[in-house]
Amino acid sequence: MKRHKNKNPEDAKVYLIGSGIASLASAVFLVKDAGVQGHNIHILEKDTILGGALDGAGDKDQGFVVRGGRMHEAHYACYWDLLSNIPSYDDPNVSVRDESFEFNKRFVSNGQARLLKEGKIMDVSSYRLSKKQQAEFLKLIFASEKSLGNKRIEDWFDQAFFETNFWYIWSTMFAFQKWSSVVEMRRYMKRFIHLIDGLKRLGGVMRTKYNQYHSVVIPLRNYLKDYGVHFDLGHEVVDIDFNLSSDKKTASVIHLKDKNEIVLGANDYVFITNGSITESTDNGAWERPAKLKGIAESGSWQLWKTLAKKDKAFGNPNPFCDHIDLQKWYSFTATLKDSTFHDYMENFSGNVDGTGGLVTMTDSNWLMSIVIARQPHFPNQPEDVKIFWGYGLYPDRKGNHLNKTMAECTGREILEELWYHLNVQDLMNPVVHAGKVNCIPTAMPYIDSLFMPRKIGDRPKVLPKGATNFAFLGQFAEVPKDVVFTVEYSVRTAQTAVFGLFETDKKVLPVYDSIHSPKALLTAVKSISG
Repeated sequence: MKRHKNKNPEDAKVYLIGSGIASLASAVFLVKDAGVQGHNIHILEKDTILGGALDGAGDKDQGFVVRGGRMHEAHYACYWDLLSNIPSYDDPNVSVRDESFEFNKRFVSNGQARLLKEGKIMDVSSYRLSKKQQAEFLKLIFASEKSLGNKRIEDWFDQAFFETNFWYIWSTMFAFQKWSSVVEMRRYMKRFIHLIDGLKRLGGVMRTKYNQYHSVVIPLRNYLKDYGVHFDLGHEVVDIDFNLSSDKKTASVIHLKDKNEIVLGANDYVFITNGSITESTDNGAWERPAKLKGIAESGSWQLWKTLAKKDKAFGNPNPFCDHIDLQKWYSFTATLKDSTFHDYMENFSGNVDGTGGLVTMTDSNWLMSIVIARQPHFPNQPEDVKIFWGYGLYPDRKGNHLNKTMAECTGREILEELWYHLNVQDLMNPVVHAGKVNCIPTAMPYIDSLFMPRKIGDRPKVLPKGATNFAFLGQFAEVPKDVVFTVEYSVRTAQTAVFGLFETDKKVLPVYDSIHSPKALLTAVKSISG
């Protein structure tokens, strides 16, 4: 059945559930390309801040916090198309896209201390893959998704693979675990085959000028506010009614937690962000560990579970949210009123801040990594204040220095473990004792949920068959060929939804298909063989 597209957008009302970049992008495309009036668009967000996984907040006294940044690269066609029309945070005459590309011309990624062991820089000139592992790598690229089912990465590669330079670089760069979906790893290999050769030094990785909340979310918010878009914060959606028949599915009523209802008219739409990787996060403090929250406290996952019971076309959230122990990791943000650590890391690594990226301690029981972004990372960050971010993929293991799991540690203790791995205790302890250091740990129970093994159909299509006035958005809606845990994926779902439901002259931009570039493929093969 051919989908009917809206040709009378002036009177259409659209409700966007969640305020992550998928919803923000949808609102931009609705206004710019579909002709929907901004005052008829409502973004319903249960929290008090926009942005979903693109966040960043704080000050020099309370400490800054970023839960984590999403990787950027030049071939994010949908994402850069979106931001080419959005005025930047600092200069209304420069787009976010142009600002970002100019920034990355000045600060080029070339990490010279990508992996460490015993506090020393490791040689990463080779990925150290055996002939058998190289063959498995290439075989996986050309396998079909259907043939892989819901296998894990550890079902495909031998155990020695997980001690190679390639795995340490790959897993910490993208946050894959041994038990992650081999289907998602295959998609990453195909999608980023052109980056394989440079990953040893983070070549091709791009960054925003500031943290992604200030560089991307606030400019999008300002743009949409100018068009009259409503940001309805503190509005949690708990259910949606649908009229379901054999050939049509139509959303009819949106139910809010405060018992209010939004009855959808004949020209009304609802776009649903199903699931969230930053749902139920909790911040600790210098002397307080972060608290891990469970599914009962998770509004977005509970909403998807409720919707999934209504129709199998709405997907199956259980593989993505019912295994918190396999999905969680902990991050931390350090704020230093002192440049000692940054000066040391610059001299140690050979990288000026903003050019190095991830530094991973391979012998850390937590598999801890840190990133020193270009300073200032926040517009309100004073020149004499420095920040850096880090995370650990294995928070339930006891530290090498501390007899505590990362999950049990305060911000102070996490840094104590870090100083140990970098052999800088004597350098940093006086700075800590002077009260010039703060560190806020963050527990994220669902951060790796999008990599969990899944079956075809567990992620609903952006536009399920027969959908007349609704769409699914974000990391847990299905987009063939593209990869989750990227801003590009979310923006692609937004384009798919808007261009699929409204009459426009636009088509969804194609996924950059470097796997079909002989040069990229040959370079990658040569790189993994070295």
